[in-house]
Amino acid sequence: MAEEIPVQVITGSEKTTIQVEPGANLRDSLLDHDLPVYGTLSQYANCGGRGLCSTCTVEVDPAPDPTHWHDAAAVRFGYPRLSCCITVEQPMTVRLLDKHVWGQVLPRQMPPD
Repeated sequence: MAEEIPVQVITGSEKTTIQVEPGANLRDSLLDHDLPVYGTLSQYANCGGRGLCSTCTVEVDPAPDPTHWHDAAAVRFGYPRLSCCITVEQPMTVRLLDKHVWGQVLPRQMPPD
C-alpha cells in the first residue's frame, strides 16, 4: 500500500493538512474530511463530480495538468480549477474559495411607514 499524500487545505485564514490516498479524487477527499468544497446552494445542486457544473472550484499549487475538457478551459482562461477533475498524485496546497450565487436577488427592504 502506498504512503498517503499530505494536502494542505486553506479555508479563509485557517490551514489544515489532510492525508490522501495516491490517485484519489481531490473533491471526494475534501468532502470525506468535511471541508466546504461547495457553497450554500451548490452543496445540494451540483453535478456530483462529473466536471459539468463548475461549483467545486479551488486554487491548487502546484497545479497538475488538466485531464478533463472543462478543467482545461479553466486553465486556459485563468479560472480556478475543478476539484472533481484533479487526481492527487503529489503533495499540494489547496485554497477553498468563498462561493457566491451568481445573480442572487435579495429581498427588497420595504421603507418604514
